[in-house]
Amino acid sequence: MEDFSILDKSQQKDSGMYGVIDVGSNTIRLCIYDVSENDIYPMLNNKTTAGLAGYVKKGKMTKKGIQKACDVLNKYREMTEHFPLKQLFVFATASLRNISNTDEALQTITAETGLSIDVLTGYQEATFDFIGAAHSINLDRGLLLDIGGGSTELLVYERGEIQNAVSLTFGSLSMFSNYVSGLFPNKKEKKEIEEVVKKELKKVKFLNNKTFDNVIGIGGSIRAAKNMNNDMFGKLKDNSVIIAEDVPKLLKQFKGNENEVLKTVLKVSPDRVHTLIPGMIVMNTVCEYVDCKDIIMSPYGVREGYLYQKLFSEQLK
Repeated sequence: MEDFSILDKSQQKDSGMYGVIDVGSNTIRLCIYDVSENDIYPMLNNKTTAGLAGYVKKGKMTKKGIQKACDVLNKYREMTEHFPLKQLFVFATASLRNISNTDEALQTITAETGLSIDVLTGYQEATFDFIGAAHSINLDRGLLLDIGGGSTELLVYERGEIQNAVSLTFGSLSMFSNYVSGLFPNKKEKKEIEEVVKKELKKVKFLNNKTFDNVIGIGGSIRAAKNMNNDMFGKLKDNSVIIAEDVPKLLKQFKGNENEVLKTVLKVSPDRVHTLIPGMIVMNTVCEYVDCKDIIMSPYGVREGYLYQKLFSEQLK
């Protein structure tokens, strides 16, 4: 068990602006934070849908994919030159973790951008998710779920302590790439995605026969599902809770009514048209597996957790 509920803020670096670039499988984000009074305050959040997972062939990222990452990172590096940053941190998750040519990709990216990238392990990603969420939501007991483009993190916590965590090698974009032939999954493809998720969940021993009333959701896939949920059910735009039993109802909206649903998706999450439904299928399958009642969207996640750790702790103990 590991207790990260309170990081040692006595080791805080100087107040000021800090930047974080998150190189994900679906999107690359630049976030800038103002650090003062022992806390961080988001100032800028810029996203580019790079779709790096789509450039992986036979386990390797292609030269086009590596160049795509370089182009976005150079754009962000130039943007940061307009801010008085104390430091810029760059990390990657499944985008560079789950490929066989990680070292080659890192060498090329560093040579072309001058940026050094910290490739997080799956456990580190889940841990930083937890640290970020813990600073925005009171975490007592539950399951944390982060559905990324190329991986899915699951973390069980109790009384501010991490009990167990795992990173599974599938996400919304990889599910789309591997199982969906059109824009939205058909009935057969939906079933295939569900079976893959169930098969992997059965391997996670710490979830066996466990139930959780609340699942804390992190990441763009669940955020997009929340936006869709709020629009479809007429909820307030800032509502952060998805009732678990409403998710199957949302998925049913995509049967035989694609044009109308497409209009809604383009309105609420235009950059996730192709990954929204695979992500929702993953989310629904996990929630049914642990018999959860609510999914609560956390405004903070891996980027904030990473920055908290960098600023307020020399290392995680």
